[in-house]
Amino acid sequence: MVILAGVALFLVIKAVPAITANWSTTADLTSGTTQGHSSFWSYVGPLIWGTLWSALIALVLGGPVAIGIALFISHYAPRRLASVLGYLVDLLAAVPSVVFGLWGIFVIRPFLMPFQDWLNQYLGWIPLFGGPVSRTGSTMLAGGVVLAVMILPIITSISREIFLQTPRLHEEAALALGSTKWEMVRLAVFPYARSGIVSATLLGLGRALGETMAIAMIISPSLIYSIHIITDTKNSQTIAANAALNFPESNPLQRDALIATGLALFIISFGVNFIARWIISRTGAGNRRKNKAAAKLPPTDPTTVLTADATSSPVRIRSEIAAEDREAGDQRTELAAEENPDR
Repeated sequence: MVILAGVALFLVIKAVPAITANWSTTADLTSGTTQGHSSFWSYVGPLIWGTLWSALIALVLGGPVAIGIALFISHYAPRRLASVLGYLVDLLAAVPSVVFGLWGIFVIRPFLMPFQDWLNQYLGWIPLFGGPVSRTGSTMLAGGVVLAVMILPIITSISREIFLQTPRLHEEAALALGSTKWEMVRLAVFPYARSGIVSATLLGLGRALGETMAIAMIISPSLIYSIHIITDTKNSQTIAANAALNFPESNPLQRDALIATGLALFIISFGVNFIARWIISRTGAGNRRKNKAAAKLPPTDPTTVLTADATSSPVRIRSEIAAEDREAGDQRTELAAEENPDR
C-alpha cells in the first residue's frame, strides 16, 4: 500500500504542470507529440478511448474462449489432459510481451488480411468494418487478437479455480435428478461461479489496459476517436504505447504530459482491479457460507442439498418439483389404502 501511494503521489506531482499549463501558448507544448492540442484533456481523451477500445476488443474475443477452456479443464477433460492444459495455460502467462508482438507481426497480421477483406466486402456498411482496408495488417483487430491471447491465462486460471470450488454435492444432486452434464454445468456450476467469472474478466481487462509493447509493435495509431478495426489510417492510440513511443524524444514539459496520461491509466487500472478484487472477496465469503450451510444439511437427500443453493436457482425449482411429486405419490398411496382396507 505504501508503494502504491508513493507511485500515485509521484504521478500527481509530475502531472500537475502539464494539466494546468496553457497548451495553446506554451512553446514546449506546441510541437512534437503534443502539437495541435488546445488542452491536456483534448490530448488525453483519444488516448483513453483507444486504451478502452483495444481492451474491449480483446475482452470480447478472449473472454468467452478463456471461460470455455477453464470449463473444459475443470469438468470435461480427463485428469492427465487437464493437468497438461493447465500447465500450458500457466506457461502462456510467462511469455514476454515483445514475443507476442513479434508473433502478431509475422503471424497474426498476414493471417487476418484475407478475413479483413471479406469483412469489408460484405459488412463494410457497418462502421466497425468500414474504411480502407489495411494492406499491411496493422489494424486494431490484429492488436485485439494478440491482446486476447495475452489475457487468456489470467481469465482461464481464475475461472478454472472458481469452477473447481463448486460443491460436489450440488453437482451430484443435479445429476441425480436426471440432468445431463451440460445441464448440471448450466444449473449448478455457472450460478455458483457467476461473480467469480466477472472478477476474472475484470482482471483480464486490467491486463489489457496496461499492455504496451504488443500494441506499439502491431498497430499504426493516431490520436483520434475511431471505432474502425480493419484500417491502418484510423486506429486510436493507447496510453501506454503512446508514452513508450514518444517519451525518448519529448522535452521536460511533454514528458510531464505523458506522465499525466499515465496517471489517467493508473486511475482506470486501479479502479478496474479494485472492483475485481472486491468481487473476488465477496465471492469467497459467499461461497464459504454456502458450503457451511450445505454441510449442516442431511447429505442423503439430494432435494435437501439442492435447496442450500440460491433461492432463484433453476436447480432448486427442479428439486422442489421432485419433492412435490413424492408427496403427491404418498398421498395417492394413502388414499388407495383407505379405499381398499382389505388389501
